[in-house]
Amino acid sequence: MNESEFNKLADAALTQIESALEASGADLDFAMVSAGVLEVEFADGSKMVVNRHGAAQEIWVAARSGGFHFRWDGERWRDTRDGTELMAALTALASKQAGEPVRLD
Repeated sequence: MNESEFNKLADAALTQIESALEASGADLDFAMVSAGVLEVEFADGSKMVVNRHGAAQEIWVAARSGGFHFRWDGERWRDTRDGTELMAALTALASKQAGEPVRLD
């Protein structure tokens, strides 16, 4: 995949994540703090950062529970370690960090 294709796919994923966060109704704030970097702040002040990483052509997630890398498999963004789909992983990570269910689907 070339850089342009990667950026298009990654930006679409970040937009989808923003929409899901908005629809979740969870007690959190989020903002695109720079091009390709989405920051989510939870009620307790903790943060999760979701960003595109062009050099690796991955979406990276930094959460309280660790760092995760997601690579496009031709259909979905999947965790490079265990194959979990990005939105499913974000749902679990956000729920754990918020201390309450957060649905991001």
